[in-house]
Amino acid sequence: MNPKVLIVMGSDSDCPVLEESARILEQFDIPYEMRIASAHRSPAKTAALIDGAAERGIQVIIAAAGLAAHLPGVVAAGTILPVIGVPMGGGPLNGVDALYSIVQMPAGIPVATTAIGKPGAKNAALLAVQILALSNSGLSQKLRRYREKMASEVEEKDLQLQQRS
Repeated sequence: MNPKVLIVMGSDSDCPVLEESARILEQFDIPYEMRIASAHRSPAKTAALIDGAAERGIQVIIAAAGLAAHLPGVVAAGTILPVIGVPMGGGPLNGVDALYSIVQMPAGIPVATTAIGKPGAKNAALLAVQILALSNSGLSQKLRRYREKMASEVEEKDLQLQQRS
């Protein structure tokens, strides 16, 4: 099956964080493609990867970057597909610089932006699921069940806490 989501990162050091996105997509049986392409070190590769994304069946792109965080913006500039940016932690500002870089895209080239690091990678995948679920009722049902399961887990933990008191 052709991938529906492209996960792209600027460096292999981002892979442990982006594996959170992959795990979520796998839970929802959404095929994905994971690639390394740098906005600065391999701009031609990045452009080629984005140019052919829609033709390969990609419907949503998750792009992660740290520091100046150009990759999500460069990706968004090269496609009309929805792009979700994941700011990576680390660096002298612990990812706040990446967060500002991604969230402050100029008008006209939007990049949805999630939290820094693993929580952001997880939410990026869930946002991709929500986007894909707009045209897939089976996926919508899976998403509802996922949310119901989260709610029941909270209730279960609360019950356990109350039993300890």
